[in-house]
Parts: sequence; structure tokens; C-alpha cells
Amino acid sequence: MRATTIKVEGALLQELERLKPARQSLAAFVRIVLEREVQRQKLADAGRRYAEFVRESPEESAWLDEWDRADLATPPKRRGR
Repeated sequence: MRATTIKVEGALLQELERLKPARQSLAAFVRIVLEREVQRQKLADAGRRYAEFVRESPEESAWLDEWDRADLATPPKRRGR
């Protein structure tokens, strides 16, 4: 596995030190922050792709419209009783 060293100094270093949990190393904290950002970007991209899919798919769009109109607060009526 390839490793990379990034120099962090000044105000950014001070802010990261302030934000990280006391028992966590700075390297571990930065790694988690970066992993979360990568995940956030992936989810945002997936959201954009799904929105595009809905715009281009009348069947999916109709299904979502039906779902939006559904009464989710009232329990369904039982049949046959």
C-alpha cells in the first residue's frame, strides 16, 4: 500500500487538534475526516445520478408520485373481515 505524508500547519493544524477527540491521534482523525468526505461525495454523486434517472424514466417518476400521495399514517384496512 502506498502511503502519503501531508504537511498540515498553522491555523489548520490548530483547528484539527481542537476538533479531534482527546484520545485519538491526529493522523487517525484526519484519515476519518477524509474517509467521510469521500463517502459524502459518493452519496452526493449517487443522488445526482438517481435524480437524473427519475427525470429520464416516466415509470419511476410515476411510481414516486404514487408513493408521495400514499397515506402512510393510517393503517391499511384488513380485507375479508
